Amino acid sequence: MGFVLALGLVSLLADATYEGARSVAGPYLAILGAGAAAVSIVSGAGELLGYALRLLSGYWSDRLRSPWTLAFAGYGLNLLAVPCLALTGRWEVAAALLVLERVGRGLRTPVRDAMLSHAAARVGAGRAYGLHEALDQVGAVAGPLVVALVLALTASHRLSFAVLLLPAVGALSALEWARRRFPHPRALEADTAVAVDGALPGRFWVYLAGVSLLAAGYADFPLIAFHLRQAEVLGPSAIPLVYALAMGVDAGAALLLGRGFDRIGVKVVALAALTASLGVPLVFLGGVGAAVAGAMLWGVGMAAQESVLKAAIVGMTPVHRRGMIFGLFDAVHGVFWFLGSVALGLLYERSIPALVLLATGLQVAAAAVFLLVSLRENRAS
Repeated sequence: MGFVLALGLVSLLADATYEGARSVAGPYLAILGAGAAAVSIVSGAGELLGYALRLLSGYWSDRLRSPWTLAFAGYGLNLLAVPCLALTGRWEVAAALLVLERVGRGLRTPVRDAMLSHAAARVGAGRAYGLHEALDQVGAVAGPLVVALVLALTASHRLSFAVLLLPAVGALSALEWARRRFPHPRALEADTAVAVDGALPGRFWVYLAGVSLLAAGYADFPLIAFHLRQAEVLGPSAIPLVYALAMGVDAGAALLLGRGFDRIGVKVVALAALTASLGVPLVFLGGVGAAVAGAMLWGVGMAAQESVLKAAIVGMTPVHRRGMIFGLFDAVHGVFWFLGSVALGLLYERSIPALVLLATGLQVAAAAVFLLVSLRENRAS
């Protein structure tokens, strides 16, 4: 549990940095001259590159003598790209930095998730990933609140990005403390042999199909923020507040979903996907109250994707291949997130109701697949 808390502190400060930036990335790109399709494609491209790199970084992490080297490289790139946004004057440069931030996150995430899984095997996968996500989202709430305050006081996006240098440095310092305190994370877990003859169980691949559907149907927040601003549902300073609220819901939901996962398994993931699907029409078709409620449901879905969606992998995979498998999971998730982002961005400019229909349908289909995986688990037990 000490290791879970140590990585949670790192994630808290890291999320304060890049989630603060992401809360206003869409409007900032629009101010610099980008359109809706560009905002969505930039967001999707960042996710695509970041998630594709996770396949390689996960593979490397299983073979490196120490996973900390890759973790530091990824966190450094992920965090330091954010304050550099304060120096930009063109949307193309800002877009490149946002993509670079996602690339850094892609390098370090499978390494972190694999290290966390070693502790999760002892304290409960749902509990470990749920607690980590809750701490993660404390930072995700604080960052947008700081950005909202700076915008309210100065109306300067650039200054709001510059302020985020402070939590970025704090996160890197906390990572060094965690490395010194827990130099060999894999020693926390005994080796297991879930796979037979190197093959992963069939339910893993079915589960991965559900993950793909969920990712493809999930609108990224920059597109949501773009819509809320363009449709004049919310003002510039209110959008990061709504994002902070969604992240707060994410934190609370992660704890509840984690406890539920340790009791009833993948059924919790299906329930979260169904809940999140209800938020799509509220965000894109409703007024202020509906948009706020939809953003809260969006936060529930994000909690599932960052906690119990990963916790399920621990029980399906062997410890010595965990980094590569988390990398595969993340790469598939990212590819379908990108494809979905492109589709949703293009649909937004043509028909918002069609966007709502596609996004909702894909999330409901994902919930059905997760229920199928749950049934398979029950039969196996």
